[in-house]
Amino acid sequence: MSNELIVLNQIQKIFYTEEVETHALSNISLTIKEGEYVSISGPSGCGKSTLLSLLGLLDTSTGGEYKLAGHDVSNISKEERARIRNKEIGFIFQSFNLISDLDVEENVELPLTYRKDLSKSQRQEMVKDALQKVDMSHRGKHFPSQLSGGQQQRVAVARAIAGNPSIILADEPTGNLDSKNAQAVMALLDKLHSEGATICMVTHDPRSAERAERNIDVLDGQVIADKKVLPNHSESTSITAEEAVAV
Repeated sequence: MSNELIVLNQIQKIFYTEEVETHALSNISLTIKEGEYVSISGPSGCGKSTLLSLLGLLDTSTGGEYKLAGHDVSNISKEERARIRNKEIGFIFQSFNLISDLDVEENVELPLTYRKDLSKSQRQEMVKDALQKVDMSHRGKHFPSQLSGGQQQRVAVARAIAGNPSIILADEPTGNLDSKNAQAVMALLDKLHSEGATICMVTHDPRSAERAERNIDVLDGQVIADKKVLPNHSESTSITAEEAVAV
């Protein structure tokens, strides 16, 4: 059985505004295998966030083929995209995207409530496990406003992994964090990858990109480099995911 989780073939994305065509992505072909840790880098406006949106089924391509876990998801309905997204894909956003009037446990549980295959007790157990993994169990009844930026991002990571998704998509996960908390979040992603998680991360930060085992460079909507690297975890020795529980 193939371990190819994501296969893109000649993917294009064109945005139309009145009489203007903007080619955000042109002929993107790439494969991501189960268990890989991939970073996507490039200058602002190069198309990397658009690519991540397509991978996460938040948007659809203008042309080309996208297979997720062997299934063609190029032209499926909005409702089917939402169903697959909820079950197969975990998202980590730069701005955390936590709901202010829900506590930590409720924020982590929210995506799971749309899963018809899960009981309340199953959801609660999954939330408990996810918060333990990010060392935030002690903050379960706190609200986002009572947490530091680093803690909020750790909750966002818990929300992303609670449903045991096939892949974690991270969009600038350290963009709103200071250096200490950024290192802690990257150490946490390292740990998740070591436990078998498939991760695809968009980042401007070369230090974050170095943590991945494969770097994809995007420029003007095209992949200009795709190389495997030996991750450099030298910074992770100064602070680990377990050590960095921000106050």
